[in-house]
Amino acid sequence: MLDAGIAARPVALSRARAIERSATPAATSAAAYPAADSAPDAGPNAGPNAMGAALGLLGDEWSLLIIRHAFIGARRFVDFKQRLAISDAVLSARLAALVDGGVLRRVPSPVAGRHEYALTRSGLDLWQLLLAIWAWEQEHVEGQAGRLPHMLHATCGQRFRPLLRCSACSTPASVDDVDATFGPSGTFARSLPAGSNRRRPSGARSATAEGPDMFPETMAIIGSRWSSATVGAAFMGATRFGEFERLLGAPPTVVSDRLRSFVDLGVLEHVRDPEGPDRSSYRLSAKGRALFGVVATLLSWGERWLRADDGPAVVAVHRACGHGFRPELACSACRQTLQRDDVTID
Repeated sequence: MLDAGIAARPVALSRARAIERSATPAATSAAAYPAADSAPDAGPNAGPNAMGAALGLLGDEWSLLIIRHAFIGARRFVDFKQRLAISDAVLSARLAALVDGGVLRRVPSPVAGRHEYALTRSGLDLWQLLLAIWAWEQEHVEGQAGRLPHMLHATCGQRFRPLLRCSACSTPASVDDVDATFGPSGTFARSLPAGSNRRRPSGARSATAEGPDMFPETMAIIGSRWSSATVGAAFMGATRFGEFERLLGAPPTVVSDRLRSFVDLGVLEHVRDPEGPDRSSYRLSAKGRALFGVVATLLSWGERWLRADDGPAVVAVHRACGHGFRPELACSACRQTLQRDDVTID
């Protein structure tokens, strides 16, 4: 999830510094993180790290839909307005936020006195995240396989699903294949979304416009402060209620609500212990573990474009090759590395 040049092998963690938990698949792979209170102290005025900044900017479905349509030709305010079931006020606010975040830029319009919106280099670099979200929704969210269009790889001419690989060795990578630790900016508090990205009801969707439920479950997971924090804690290896509560720093009612919601979504499995409720655990399901591709591409983008001054949020290593893990996507049909201009919608 990081640029290969800055990743290093994770340091061993003593039991006193690690989250006290029984061994789980997540805890022994990409989730071998130190507890939140053992991460480096960057001081009271430290801003968000790459993950917090990326979630604050992109953890909102309207923003993702605007970016998606910018990729397929929308440039004017009216273009986005016609394609999205969105109010003028919300569209103006999201466009302004994406400009401020460096994803879009204002460019002169052929019409005198007006401007249009174009993707910047960082905006164009979001294509992998959009593909990862699209693929996860298609494969793991009920009803989405028939609703979302298929992806076509122009190079081989086949429909495909993106395969997550290590860019250093081009071999497949899953959550079990990557070791990760907090980096210099990797406190849990700094990984929470910066800013407000709460979803708002949009009313009825028109026959020709997309509404804010194109990626419903992805947004349920990363579209709010405590939801994204909960899934982050799960990938860090938290399994007990008390571990989630300590890492999130949230009231017990909030933690309970998020865990219950994630169980309902099928992202977490509630494993009840016959010895008592205090020993029950919440573990990532197969569906939850498949979110690794979304998390990896989001963090990789954030580290490239929004990295904190004091360094990366996470340092990750691909076990198979020993190099710093940076994700790439490959075509499932021909196994070639995907390039932005080679992907079309069927």
